[in-house]
Amino acid sequence: MAHVITQACCNDASCQTVCPVNCIHPGLDEPEFATAEMLYIDPAACIDCGACVDECPVSAIRPDDKLDDTNHHFLGINAEYYTDHQPSRRKPVLLPLPQLPRHRNLHVAVIGSGPSAFYAAEELLSQPDVTVDMFERLPTPFGLVRAGVAPDHQSTKLVTRMFAATAARRSFRYFLNTDVGRVISLDELAERYHAVLHASGAAGDRRLGLPGEDLRGSFAATRFVAWYNGHPDFANEQFDLSSETAVVVGNGNVALDVARILVSDPETLASTDIADQALEALRQSKVRDVVVLGRRGIADAAYTNGEFAALGNIPGVDVIIDPEDLVLSPPAAAALARGSLESTIATKVNLAREYAARTRTPGNRRIVMRYLQAPAAIVGDTGVVAVDCVRNAYADDGAIVPTGRRVRIDAGVLVRAVGYRGSPIAGLPFDTARGIVPNDRGRVIDADGHYVAGWIKRGPSGGIGMNRTCGRETAHTILSDFAAGRLSSPRTSHHDVADLLIARGAHPIDGDGWRRIDEREKASGRRLGRPRVKIVEMAELAATAR
Repeated sequence: MAHVITQACCNDASCQTVCPVNCIHPGLDEPEFATAEMLYIDPAACIDCGACVDECPVSAIRPDDKLDDTNHHFLGINAEYYTDHQPSRRKPVLLPLPQLPRHRNLHVAVIGSGPSAFYAAEELLSQPDVTVDMFERLPTPFGLVRAGVAPDHQSTKLVTRMFAATAARRSFRYFLNTDVGRVISLDELAERYHAVLHASGAAGDRRLGLPGEDLRGSFAATRFVAWYNGHPDFANEQFDLSSETAVVVGNGNVALDVARILVSDPETLASTDIADQALEALRQSKVRDVVVLGRRGIADAAYTNGEFAALGNIPGVDVIIDPEDLVLSPPAAAALARGSLESTIATKVNLAREYAARTRTPGNRRIVMRYLQAPAAIVGDTGVVAVDCVRNAYADDGAIVPTGRRVRIDAGVLVRAVGYRGSPIAGLPFDTARGIVPNDRGRVIDADGHYVAGWIKRGPSGGIGMNRTCGRETAHTILSDFAAGRLSSPRTSHHDVADLLIARGAHPIDGDGWRRIDEREKASGRRLGRPRVKIVEMAELAATAR
């Protein structure tokens, strides 16, 4: 018997540190780790000790004899990874921490409270005489784990238990409900801390640049995802779901999340932490078909195999793929014929072919995957009524070229799920083309004492696991700069921050305040058989914290 990593994998890599035979890959020091969809257990090397099961923060690892019909395919996905990957059998070597000056305290302000912020804080606080104050504009922490992970992926959210352990340290303080730049400036933070770490993410959305993009019924996935996850900024959003057909543009995990939420049975979602206003709107929704558009072919789809495979397990939903759409580029087709196509891509192609061969169930809702189709215009006078698409094809070298053939999809909803984008931070340099703050291993260029981690550092790619690597790298840079004497000492004590905020009329929420919110949400959830019932209004969150 071997153990198997399933869909919930967060790439955190905690499992690798306890594996006695180093059978979980790619490792932190392997090149593939940065781009891996998930981690994989080598069935030939696993000794079934179970150490990884206890260590996994999201409960994604199971014995192979405990897999049910919804996740049995992960047995093959784990094994297939090792058909063309030869991982290092040595244990990963973690970057050694610098030797800090004795009897000197390091004070760091962290702006943002998502995974990269917490992983950086965890690494910083592993050293003695380091304190971390974490500032967050919202009354609640955890960033996209709370406001971005789909409500039907509750196991992924279990990673917050690790963040809570970091926040429980005596050398850590929360300043939630605190808008840096409005109630306290960056200069004021720089006066009080040796280093200011920006981990504010990439909350903006990318546009398609098409005619009709601003019609009623056309909106960004970033708004929709934040709405159904109970983000206070989007609690009062309204989405017209009266059309039977919706189009989602994009081929990443967010596109699949949106499609899945739109067609899932609302009564199934009612057992999750989905926001109440979203649940009620989905109960009234008329959407039965969701068309997911990808401008490239199946081999280039950006969603992970785990998320793609999970689409086939939604009760009452068919996944529809036209076999003629499953065209590969000439290079990919040649590699597949030789048996040399990368295993993760081959798995994706095989899953798509399996969907294409399935029998359809009359009356089921549908997710229709269309490849090599790109939106060209959004049609309508005041609201979306259709989406005009252009068919694409592959050139001999694998490049995408439009064919001139047009397809019209009658639909009343268009959701663009084409990526997040970082926004400039006042007082720091900004790379407009990449949507990031220019940096060297997290150290902001031309801004002494300022650092970045997460998506604002490297762009909106990679999940929780990549944010762990990213946050830790920045923490190492801060510690190294402090050890080398490159950080200026604070001119003012950081102990006056709470009083300063209150004097300005702000209402910062500390760890006790967050615990009150957390306990109330969970108590409300227990009464309804749900993980929690999220409070979505800013005023109510602040009142609950008090």
